[in-house]
Amino acid sequence: VQLQAFGGGLVQAGDSLRISCAVSGRTFSIYTMGWFRQAPGKEREFVAGITWRDVTKHADSVKGRFTISRDNAKNTVYLEMNSLKPEDTAVYYCASMETPFRMEVSTISSEFDVWGQGTKVTVSS
Repeated sequence: VQLQAFGGGLVQAGDSLRISCAVSGRTFSIYTMGWFRQAPGKEREFVAGITWRDVTKHADSVKGRFTISRDNAKNTVYLEMNSLKPEDTAVYYCASMETPFRMEVSTISSEFDVWGQGTKVTVSS
C-alpha cells in the first residue's frame, strides 16, 4: 500500500491551497482517510478525516476554513485549505485507517496504519 501526498508549497496568509493524496495497493473506497499535520517542534495533530460513506470531521482549528473530500474513482483524498494562516505551516500527512468500513473518523494517529510521506505547507505572514 502506498500513499503519495503532493500539492504543498509556499503561500501567503489568506491564500488558498489544495493538497492531494493518491492511494494505491488498497481498496481505497472502503477506508476512512485522514489528514494530520506536524509543525516544527510540535506533535503531530489531526486535521480532518472522511469515512468511506463521506462522513467528515475537522479539527476545531481548521473548521470553516479547510474541507476534506475524496474521489473514489481516482483513489484520491483532498484537503482544500482556505484563509490560510501562518500557524497552518506544517508538514501535512495523509493516512488510511487500519480497519475498513468504519462508520466514524478517528482522530487518533495510532488507528491509521498506512501513511504518506508528507507535503510541506508554508504560510508567510
